[in-house]
Amino acid sequence: METIIIVLFVLGYLAITLEHNLKIDKLIPALAMMAFIWAIISLAHLPVFEVNAELKELSPSHLDEILLHHLGKTAEIIIFLLGAMTIVEIIDYFNGFFTIKNFIKTRSKKGLLWIFGILAFILSAIIDNLTATIVLITILQKVVHNRETRLWFAGLIIVAANAGGAWSPIGDVTTTMLWIGDKVTTLKLISYVLVPSIVCLVLPVGIASFLPAFQGNIKMAEEDPNIQTHKRGGTMLYLGLSAIVFVPIFKTLTHLPPYVGMMLSLAIVSTFAEIFSKSKINITSIDAESDAHQTASPLHRSLSKIELPSILFFLGILLAVAALESLGMLFNFAEGLNTAIPNTDIVIALLGVGSAVIDNVPLVAASMGMFSMGTDDPVWHLIAYSAGTGGSMLIIGSAAGVVAMGMEKIDFFWYFKKIAWLAFIGFLGGFGTFVLMRDFII
Repeated sequence: METIIIVLFVLGYLAITLEHNLKIDKLIPALAMMAFIWAIISLAHLPVFEVNAELKELSPSHLDEILLHHLGKTAEIIIFLLGAMTIVEIIDYFNGFFTIKNFIKTRSKKGLLWIFGILAFILSAIIDNLTATIVLITILQKVVHNRETRLWFAGLIIVAANAGGAWSPIGDVTTTMLWIGDKVTTLKLISYVLVPSIVCLVLPVGIASFLPAFQGNIKMAEEDPNIQTHKRGGTMLYLGLSAIVFVPIFKTLTHLPPYVGMMLSLAIVSTFAEIFSKSKINITSIDAESDAHQTASPLHRSLSKIELPSILFFLGILLAVAALESLGMLFNFAEGLNTAIPNTDIVIALLGVGSAVIDNVPLVAASMGMFSMGTDDPVWHLIAYSAGTGGSMLIIGSAAGVVAMGMEKIDFFWYFKKIAWLAFIGFLGGFGTFVLMRDFII
């Protein structure tokens, strides 16, 4: 039966990886894989294990308890992401991100490259790398008129956004998973990963600034008269970003799970959004008479734009990996891997390279079940860095790359020839920096 479960997992994993070729949304194989694996465990009465510092075998009658435990851990991540996504959508409702365009004054391609790179690095650490990429490519389309030039900028934005997301507990789904799973703490994550992430940004952007594509000046694109700015856009931008940054502080002060702080931040931002939009707060009403009013509410509008397929994908893949963890398979695999490759750094480096091909969410979920180190062990910080930045080496290797691919219709092989080598240099530079800091400084 365990062989069947492994085959199901591998087939589901392949379907997720090849979603663009199969033209099937990755949430479908993720949910199906999760349901079938847990069904086999239940029907075959396979022994499951409670995951503590050591494996403790439980009888099959405790399956519901184990499943509920994993569902609770997964729900923490999902609710956290829902809150963050809603705050970002509320900022966008007021066109707050357009405020960032006012900071861009130069016409120098090299200057613009550094501006967009630094903005991507900082924004992704606050609002996550996926959202930062969407925001900056939207602004890029308003600033750079020539598409060929814009493709180069978009490629480096992907690299910078992934580098920025790796050192923040709210910058990437994988770092959020490690943070909520008590594998890393905010201050230690920043102290270990910030400098390697900066190296991962500076190396590719610095090398790219000498390439012919970034020489000379650009012709500024004309302003779009259809864009309507809101007088409270800037206020909502700063309020929303501050509310998200407040979440790690709230967790440190109260020792409550991160999603509690995110819900508080969402409540505060939503209150100001309703006041600024002059809409009456009416969250629970669903009758037809109030339908027109609800459409005008920034909170309801933002909630309706949440990308639920991604949320369901996280549910499916995290519970599928949890099944392998409960069966003890991941621990056995980790022991075999450590025997074959005694150097943990090499294993994690391969994980980073693998995240360019395979979705980094299940990779990190699997690593959390493979390794048994305590909170803030350097292994977890190196995993956060590798999984976060390794995906930049292929355009399909990260959520930021996939969304940029869709927005700018970037060709897979164009990115592979033009940007992948830059991302690889950045990844290796940051990885080496982390190892040196860990062994000789921190």
